[in-house]
Amino acid sequence: MKNLNIALIISLFLFGSCSDLLDVSPTSVITTESFWKTEGDAEGALIGMYVNLRSISTSTLYYLGEARADVVALGTVGDGGWAKYYTNRLQPDNAGPSWQSLYTLVNSANLILKYVPGIDFASEERKNTILAEAYTMRAFTYFVMTRTWGDLPLRMDPTESENPELTQIERTAQSEIFQFIKADIDKALQLFPDNSYAENKMFWSKPATSALKGEVYLWTAKQMGGGNADLQTALDALKDIQNTDVDLLDNFADVFDYDNKGNKEVIMAVRFAELESAGNNYFNAMYLIGSAIPANISAEARETIGAIGGGSNNITVPTTYVKSLFTNDDQRKDASFYEIYTIGENEALTYYTTIVTKGSGTVIGGSRNFIDDIILYRYADVLLMIAEAKNALGEDPSMEINQVRMRAYGDQFDNYAFTSGTVEENNEIILEERLRELAFEGKRWWDLVRFDKAIEMLPTLSEQANPEQKILWPISTSVLSLENKVTQNPGYE
Repeated sequence: MKNLNIALIISLFLFGSCSDLLDVSPTSVITTESFWKTEGDAEGALIGMYVNLRSISTSTLYYLGEARADVVALGTVGDGGWAKYYTNRLQPDNAGPSWQSLYTLVNSANLILKYVPGIDFASEERKNTILAEAYTMRAFTYFVMTRTWGDLPLRMDPTESENPELTQIERTAQSEIFQFIKADIDKALQLFPDNSYAENKMFWSKPATSALKGEVYLWTAKQMGGGNADLQTALDALKDIQNTDVDLLDNFADVFDYDNKGNKEVIMAVRFAELESAGNNYFNAMYLIGSAIPANISAEARETIGAIGGGSNNITVPTTYVKSLFTNDDQRKDASFYEIYTIGENEALTYYTTIVTKGSGTVIGGSRNFIDDIILYRYADVLLMIAEAKNALGEDPSMEINQVRMRAYGDQFDNYAFTSGTVEENNEIILEERLRELAFEGKRWWDLVRFDKAIEMLPTLSEQANPEQKILWPISTSVLSLENKVTQNPGYE
């Protein structure tokens, strides 16, 4: 792996005119000897790292973070390979995403962390920012992987050789993985020069790293025995974000508007746009294929559906449970999904299907393109994580929950104002509020596991033998065939 096809990566990562940093001319394959010389080389490698992030954000992050939960179910045109997730029937030979693409992202970060320190920069601040982004990216990727597969091969250096002594390694205990993640986050926070946000919120920043830190420490507090110390660390990190240029938007739908990318509520997002990404992201599976639109629907429904894209397909729909959580005076309802009914004799309505309106992209040349940014962190998420940490520490989470509800219910807020109860009661409310607020954003599975509610709330898990062994994903057969020192997770042997 001595040759690094960094230029090819750069040529795929087209951001148009949004930044001079991204105006890079493609060349041929570049070797390590010729590449890691200049500040421009470092900038190019950084862009390549974000290309890899976008690759796993197209669908993998959603599969890992939500598809197994109680958010989506079978749509109108077949399962499209999704059924194994929401029925929790994963098997090693059909496990969906493997960790290979995520380790590609780790390797991109490792290359930057190895070579950029030796490059001279006009601005030491810019050099430190690039290193901070790489540390954060590596921490984020390991966080995704360890929550998915548990123990992991810990690769701290780039893979630049096919030497099996370097490439074939055993899994490291999850507790050590989390120590590594936390150390990377601390290094990143020390290197970022200030609390400013990157252009269009599409690069890691200090506030985005603080959001990651808050989520990591919430996880270790609840799942790894970190207790109150980790809860307090999470709370402090999340509160730091409140001192930055971030706020809730008045209109919930505006958060996801294609023409409002990188808005004030967004903390970190993965960039998608016309001509920048190869195809649609996962939201295309939640819309409606043109041939499946009935003739006998209302004019309102037809207008709401609007243009259909070639890639759209109603493979998955919101579950009845998710839809039941929204009242008509909750502005998040229409901005999250829309139910379609056919009109029969005597104007009788018959339910047909539901489309997800959050993430419905933009219409270009009469065709819908599902190229909304994939938001990794936004302020409403942070507020609800603050509420979660405060509640676990025995503090009153009302302020943060009510901030989210004030936006959701507007003039009707008084009917939905939250009053603190017991820790257990508050946890139920927080978990439910997170689903209303963050449905279809790839959060629900992680939330259920973090709150220890996955088995209780998902019959697809609880009805299986040894359901606690099904929380982790199986290691794909393809991975086991390549990594002979890796062993399968319990429950999937």
